[in-house]
Amino acid sequence: MPTQSRTLTDSEQAWVRTRSYLREHRTALDLAAAGEYPNAHRVADSALLTRREWLPTSPIPLNDIRLDWSPTGALSSAVHSPRSSVLPVRAEGGEYETYSAAVGDVAAPTVFENRPTYRLFRAELTGPTPTLQFGLGHYFDSVDIGEAAAHEFAVAYRDGQVAPGVRAAITDPCDLEQRRANLAISTLTIRRDVDTGERSFLLHWRDPRKVGHAGGMYQVVPVGIFQPSAYAEWNVGNDFSLWRNMIREFSEELCGADEDHGSENAPIGYESWEFASRLTEGLGDGSVEAYCLGLGVDPLSFATDLLTTVIIDGPVFDELFGGIVTDNDEGRVLELQPFTSERVEQIIAEHPIQAAGAAALRLAISELP
Repeated sequence: MPTQSRTLTDSEQAWVRTRSYLREHRTALDLAAAGEYPNAHRVADSALLTRREWLPTSPIPLNDIRLDWSPTGALSSAVHSPRSSVLPVRAEGGEYETYSAAVGDVAAPTVFENRPTYRLFRAELTGPTPTLQFGLGHYFDSVDIGEAAAHEFAVAYRDGQVAPGVRAAITDPCDLEQRRANLAISTLTIRRDVDTGERSFLLHWRDPRKVGHAGGMYQVVPVGIFQPSAYAEWNVGNDFSLWRNMIREFSEELCGADEDHGSENAPIGYESWEFASRLTEGLGDGSVEAYCLGLGVDPLSFATDLLTTVIIDGPVFDELFGGIVTDNDEGRVLELQPFTSERVEQIIAEHPIQAAGAAALRLAISELP
């Protein structure tokens, strides 16, 4: 919805209609976009694109992944911030400078901030030491490239040719030197019954009024951009952990906790935070297991997802999430679903599910012990 009460220009109205078209036809557009990259590797018969070195032969314990820090990184490509060809015209005349500026002025979701992120530079998940390399980035980096690329494709798919823009500049979405890539950690949460061994899992419906990406789609839960918890500089080091990022997302998306952890005033004390320490304690005693399944790129929006799963024994799950918040700041959490091949494939067939979610579900059902 517009962030201010005013009459939109014809160009802005057309841009909003395309955003709606993109949301309503997301599954078909994902598959069509994947077809534009016939030589790319795909994850588990989904539309998610990947590279061989991003897809381990078996799940990796999360703590086995090494995180490297590179303050500057290395971009050998000249492609940094290509300008989109589908930016609307402002009311006062002239095109918006960036796609994020248009979203913020015309169609901003509930939360839309250019917060600092951990930008992904390199990934190697198949060698003896699985490694992810990061530097600093910003949230709007992905919006200006990925969301613009999706918008361009929607226009071309619906209307025919579109002027060269972001998609023409990004020849390989899996080439992290061609674009600024933020990393989303997409976690499949599984409850394991300790008596029967039966497993069940959670799904999330993303409310288009609340989120700027993949509104109207279903996804595993929780999902969050890998980023510091707040702007204060001390958070960059303190929050530079996949597991700590996942803990915050569990707290926010399943327990309804506020995203403000007070870390503008002091770093988060993860060891003294009872919720965080209980989950981490579970990793030590085996009642909680956390794995990385692989890494992939959405062919439509170039969203880059680390696919993870966390398996939690029933007593611990019920202790921490017995009162799951059905409605949260990003959408609605569905009730637990049986974690079986039949149910997984039924959900993928019957619901508009994000490529990363479909890939995570299929990898987990086929590879988890």
